[in-house]
Amino acid sequence: MIVKTVSNLDKEAWDNYVLSHPDGIAYQLFAWQEAVKKAYRFQPLYLMAQSKNQVKGVLPLIYFNIPFKRELISLPYCDAGGPLAEDPATETILLRQALKIAPSAKVVIRSTRSFANLSPDKTLCKQKVRMILSLPKSSDKLLNSFKAKLRSQINKAYKNGLTSIIGSTNLLNDFYSVFSENMRDLGSPVHSREWISSILKAYANRAHVSVVYMPNGRPAAAGIILCHPKVVSIPWASSLRRFNTSNPNMMLYWSFLKFAADNGYPEFDFGRSTPAEGTFHFKKQWGAEPEGLHWADFSPTGFLMGNLNRPATEPLTPDHGRIRPLVESVIQRMPLSFSKAFGNMTRKYITL
Repeated sequence: MIVKTVSNLDKEAWDNYVLSHPDGIAYQLFAWQEAVKKAYRFQPLYLMAQSKNQVKGVLPLIYFNIPFKRELISLPYCDAGGPLAEDPATETILLRQALKIAPSAKVVIRSTRSFANLSPDKTLCKQKVRMILSLPKSSDKLLNSFKAKLRSQINKAYKNGLTSIIGSTNLLNDFYSVFSENMRDLGSPVHSREWISSILKAYANRAHVSVVYMPNGRPAAAGIILCHPKVVSIPWASSLRRFNTSNPNMMLYWSFLKFAADNGYPEFDFGRSTPAEGTFHFKKQWGAEPEGLHWADFSPTGFLMGNLNRPATEPLTPDHGRIRPLVESVIQRMPLSFSKAFGNMTRKYITL
């Protein structure tokens, strides 16, 4: 077994492995590191295990070398990455190689499952779950499976004259206008427009944008999905509060679910949520069920000894508990142009 650092020449072999693996997800595709490099200038460390010229496992990592923090993260800006291999032994080899290459860096793994023969109890994230919906083979069957109340909420958007379009880079401006305003209203630094553009270009026909429009043509909700043959993931979805009574968010999610079911995708990943909170209940009403996320960070010594620390949600500041509400309130009061500029300066350093 050999482990090598992957270059662009290995892109096809990497993607073929991720796309064919039953536990693969879209975030693990080569496109993620291409977008990170282009938009945020962080460098990748993508490792591939091979035996007899056959790929046996991969581990995508991104270097975060910033003041007071040196980390290798698998993966930043999303719910999960982590090793993907034929067996836990190969996952362990990949992790050991990462620690050998960067011995002074903390390695942060975010995975959809336990990995490298580590105890699931040690890696399971207690604060967050991913919400997964199994899809039938058509949107008609999916719609009929919903409770009457949910179907009524979807129909309300249509009755109110809303329309939706699925596209790609042609919808970037409308997506970003909704996304940036919603993040401002939530008090959260927004990703740069360059980041969203880089994702859409890198993922090409595996990335799709949906925008929901009011009868007057104003964008009211927007989102992005990334597609793997086994599961569709939705990293970003937003709707504008002033249009809530017209149910644009319901049409947005239905447009994606309809697309996924009609195109033969077996599962839809609504993304991470905190159990019992509002977004958890929103996703559960569609029939999604919680599945564990396995997040852990460790040093070389800790990994060898089997001692892991589960990271909490990524802090905006060292004093996360007291400072974050203040930061949120400041962002919410910013003019939209200011909040975009603030996001351009800061969002790349927030790894979740």
